Amino acid sequence: MNLLRFSLGLVLLSSAAWAGGAVGQFSQHGDIGAPAIAGSTSYDSTLQQYRMSAGGINLWGSSDQFHFAWNTLKGDFIVRARAEFVGEGVDPHRKYGWMARAGTDADAAYVDACVHGDGLTSLQFRRTKGGPTEEVKVNLTGGDVIQLERRGDVFVFSSARYGETFANAQLELPLGEELQVGLFLCSHEATVKEEAIFKDVRIIKPAPVGFRPYRDYIGSQLEILNVHTGKLEVVHRSAEPYEAPNWMHDGRTLILNISGSGPNKGVLRTYNLKSGTWAPLDTGFAVKNNNDHVLSFDGRQLAISHHSAEDDGRSVVYVLPATGGTPRRVTPKSPSYLHGWSPDAQWLVYTGGRKERAGGPDKYDIYKIPVAGGEEVRLTDSPGLSDGPEFSPDGEWIYFNSTRSGLMQLWRMRPDGSNQEQLTNDEFNNWFPHLSPDGKWLVFISYGQDVKPDDHPYYKHCYLRLMPANGGTPRVIAYVYGGQGTINVPSWSPDSTRVAFVSNLQVE
Repeated sequence: MNLLRFSLGLVLLSSAAWAGGAVGQFSQHGDIGAPAIAGSTSYDSTLQQYRMSAGGINLWGSSDQFHFAWNTLKGDFIVRARAEFVGEGVDPHRKYGWMARAGTDADAAYVDACVHGDGLTSLQFRRTKGGPTEEVKVNLTGGDVIQLERRGDVFVFSSARYGETFANAQLELPLGEELQVGLFLCSHEATVKEEAIFKDVRIIKPAPVGFRPYRDYIGSQLEILNVHTGKLEVVHRSAEPYEAPNWMHDGRTLILNISGSGPNKGVLRTYNLKSGTWAPLDTGFAVKNNNDHVLSFDGRQLAISHHSAEDDGRSVVYVLPATGGTPRRVTPKSPSYLHGWSPDAQWLVYTGGRKERAGGPDKYDIYKIPVAGGEEVRLTDSPGLSDGPEFSPDGEWIYFNSTRSGLMQLWRMRPDGSNQEQLTNDEFNNWFPHLSPDGKWLVFISYGQDVKPDDHPYYKHCYLRLMPANGGTPRVIAYVYGGQGTINVPSWSPDSTRVAFVSNLQVE
């Protein structure tokens, strides 16, 4: 931090009891409005969580008292966290959340994404310095997932009880280009100190307005989620975009493809979770790979989709040793996008674009082909797009996604294409069902209806959801800014407890 700017910041905190330095991802923390009891913020890097304490008579009316941990941000942002109060508390109006504030004076204009001790969930705001506080209530009680997003002068508060989808409130409020944005806590009682814990804290600079899909890219971060406990951690962040983590059988190594528009686009690398180091994965001449690399069930072979110059840059499926080597072509026709192996390693399943009439567009359906090579077998022949095929570990089913019923939904069928049955039927566009190695669970990515059913673009709000392999009610396990490349390939750990995925943000 610039020392002159830091000194000026202390002068601006004329109504603050004190100001601290950096803590975790935040460049500053301190009390606003001089509460009688000083607050504090600490960060546990092992747990990747913050613990905040605070006093303060209120965060309402024309002036505020609370504790704040913040960064100064310009332009659009997305901030998200899971939060909980420590203990039963004293006042039902104690509150925590995210805030975007036009300065650190006690009476500054602001907007916050706020959850109260009694469960009231609302978007609070002060339009002008020293003005009254107003609010827009969210149709939800007791949300513990809180997200505040800025889109120009529009602020959107999204909240959920973990496992459920977001409820939203928004308003238009011009606060200026540069704001102090961070986490806050207020006890609502001058003589009481409250505490809260914030985890899964994400500070996201989204793709800029006007970016060109598949031509402009932002950075990536690799995240590991325990699907049963909800524990989530960021293990790597990079300005170089990467996609589609695939867990190797050693339990500590991931395979990812490098994306973006740089010189490394299309190469595969491994990432060691223990050492935090990258290494190249030798794929011979196949260095224009998309995010469809899949390991065989025994972990010995790797199938990839490479954009072949012999096929005018269309995707072709190849097989090579999992440790690297010279690829062998399997699919004679293109485009073919790999998605899965049969458990006995005798078949590959993939999405193929084939012309139904000369000069017509490609029609995308699901095919299988012997790994040794031969004629492909068409498994789906329905209106719309069918994609993302993956065998169950027992070989009894192929799971896939299809738009045949309108929105993109999850389906399954027998390995010969018979008994095609729908598994999801909700308001989301559901993609890429991945089965846990024990065969019990499906994890998949869900887009809202702001995305076309037959598209799975980059840089959108989406969910990772979990459901039993035989069907049932999905529940949200991760709230993600990402999409394309987030979880395109089987991403389960060998012990069926964790999944790896990629989220996105601009990295400076």
